Amino acid sequence: MTTPTCRLSTRLSTLPIWLILLAISSLGAMGTAYGAEGGSIQIKVDQVGYLPGAPKVAVVTVAATTFEVKRASDNVTVFKGTLGPASLDADSGDSVQIADFTKLHQAGTYYLDVRGVGRSWTFSIRRDVFLHTYFLAMRAFYGQRCGTAVDLGPEFPGYTHAACHLKGEFHPSSGKQGERDNIGGWHDAGDYGRYVVNSGITTGTLLWTWEIFGPKVKSINLHIPESGNGTPDILNEIRWNLEWMLNMQDEDGGVWHKQTSEHFPAFVMPEDDHLPSEVIGTGQAPFKSTCATADLAAVAAIAARVYQPFDAKFAARNLEAARKAWLWTEKYPNVVFKNPQGVNTGEYSDNYCGDERLWAAAELWRTTGEVPYDDYFVKHYPDFRPSLEAPSPEGWREVAALGLWTYALSTRKGTDATAVADIRKRTVAAARAIVERTRKNPYRVSLLKKDYVWGSNGVVANYGMELLVANVLAPDPSFVESAQDNLHYLLGRNTFSISWMTQVGENPYHHPHHRPSGAGKNVEPWPGLLSGGPNAGRQDDALKKLPQGLPPAKVYVDDQASYASNEIAINWQAPLVFLLAGTLP
Repeated sequence: MTTPTCRLSTRLSTLPIWLILLAISSLGAMGTAYGAEGGSIQIKVDQVGYLPGAPKVAVVTVAATTFEVKRASDNVTVFKGTLGPASLDADSGDSVQIADFTKLHQAGTYYLDVRGVGRSWTFSIRRDVFLHTYFLAMRAFYGQRCGTAVDLGPEFPGYTHAACHLKGEFHPSSGKQGERDNIGGWHDAGDYGRYVVNSGITTGTLLWTWEIFGPKVKSINLHIPESGNGTPDILNEIRWNLEWMLNMQDEDGGVWHKQTSEHFPAFVMPEDDHLPSEVIGTGQAPFKSTCATADLAAVAAIAARVYQPFDAKFAARNLEAARKAWLWTEKYPNVVFKNPQGVNTGEYSDNYCGDERLWAAAELWRTTGEVPYDDYFVKHYPDFRPSLEAPSPEGWREVAALGLWTYALSTRKGTDATAVADIRKRTVAAARAIVERTRKNPYRVSLLKKDYVWGSNGVVANYGMELLVANVLAPDPSFVESAQDNLHYLLGRNTFSISWMTQVGENPYHHPHHRPSGAGKNVEPWPGLLSGGPNAGRQDDALKKLPQGLPPAKVYVDDQASYASNEIAINWQAPLVFLLAGTLP
C-alpha cells in the first residue's frame, strides 16, 4: 500500500456540473455524495444483480411505504412489495428500510421504483449474473502484471502499458550486490512495488479458489497471452506471480522480503517509472525474513499439487522450493523485517512469523503426507485456534486460519482426526455467529464497527471467504446466503449506493489511488479493481478533510488522493475473486 505520493484526480472536469455541486453541498451531511443521472443514491441495490433462487434485498434510506420492481426494457411492473420497518444503522447513521423481492425469480434486467423517492440503478437476475464480474476481478491481476506489456483488448481499448521494470538489482540490505534480473510478478497495489508477504496471502487465496471452485472457473477464458495453452487461465495468471515469488528465494532457501524502489514513484505509467527496482532484505544476516520465507513455503506447497496435472516439472520446482524454504524457517524461526534506512516503500512488517510457519506446515502436509510437517502442525495449532473467530483486518499479517482450514480440508490418510474435528467445530461456530450478525445488520453486511479500517472492503470479502470455507467443511445454505450478502454490499448495497469495483455497475467509483489509472489517458480507471473502502482511521489528508463525527461507514472519499480509503491492493482483490467464484453456476 502506498503513501501520499499522489495528486488530486484530473477527472473532475469529466463530471457534470450538477453532480459536482451536489457533492459539495452534501459534504456537511454525509461526507461525500455519490450519484448520477438514472438512479437514486437513496435506493441501494447490488448493481450487478442477484441469483434467481437466492434472497434479493435492497435498502431504502428515505421514509417510504411501498416499492415496485420494473423491467428495464419496457418499465412494466413485475413485482410489488411493502418496505419493512425503519431501523437505525449505527455504523452509517442511516435510517434503513428493507425492500425484499426474493420471490422474483424470472431472469431479466430490472430496477426498483419507490414512490416519492425515485428509481434505483439497474440490476439483473440470472444464473450467471456474476460471471462477467468474476472475469473482470480476476483479469484485473493481468492489468497488474510487471515486466511485460499489457493490453486489455477490444473490450477496453486504450487500457495498455508497455513493458516495465525490466532490470533489477540487489539493494545493500539484501546481503548481495550486482544485478538481479527478477522480472515479473504483480504490482502490489496503487504503486509499483512487489512484496512477498502480500503476494503470499494473495496467491494462496487464488490457488484456493482453484482448489475449491475449480469446476466453476476452469473454462473461463481471461483473454490473456497464455490463453489456450492447455492450462486453465486462472492458473496461467497465478503462475505469472508465482514465478516471481520463486525467484525471490536465495540459494540457501530463504526469501527476500520485497522488490521495490527506495521510495514510491510519482504518478506515472509503469514504463515511466525509472527508479531502480531493488531486492530489499533485512539489512543484516541472514538478510531474508521468516514470514516471507514461510509464505513462499505455503504457497509453493499448494502450487506443487495444483499444477501437477498441467505441468509436472513446474509442480516439482515448487515442491523443492517449499521444502527448502521450510528448512530455512527451522533454522531461523522468527527473523522479522523492518524497512532498512533510506527505504520508504510499503513495509509489511510482522513481529511474529509463527502463523506463517503453521500455514506452511499444513500445506506441506496436505501436499506430501510427510510426518514431520504433520507433527509440527498438531503440536502448534492449539495456539492459533482463536484466529478462527474472525478474519484479520490485515489478512497478510495473520494467516493462521488458512493453515487451520487447509488441514481440516485435507483428505490425506493420517490427518489428525481430533484436530480436524476441533477446527471444523470452531469454524462452523464462527460462521454461524457471522450469519447471525449479518442478518441483524440493517445493510446485511458482516462488518463490525471495529472493521472499518484500512482495506475494510477486503475485510468484507474475507468474511465472505470464511463463510464459503465453512460451507465446504459443513454445508449450510445460510453460510452461502451471508457470503452473498457481503458481495451485495461491495457491489452497491451500501450507504453510498456505489459499486466499489471500477467499471462495474451503473454507479461505480471513479478515482482509485492507482498509478496506471491516474497517469493514463483513459477517462475511467482500469476495470475490475476493488476499492479499499471506508476507513475510520483517516490516515490521509483527503479523509482528514471530511467532517468530524462521521459514522465509520461514511469515512470514505472517491478521490485519488485518498490512499487510505481508495487504494486498490491485490490482497483484497483475491478474496473478492474467491467470493465471486463461489456464486458461479
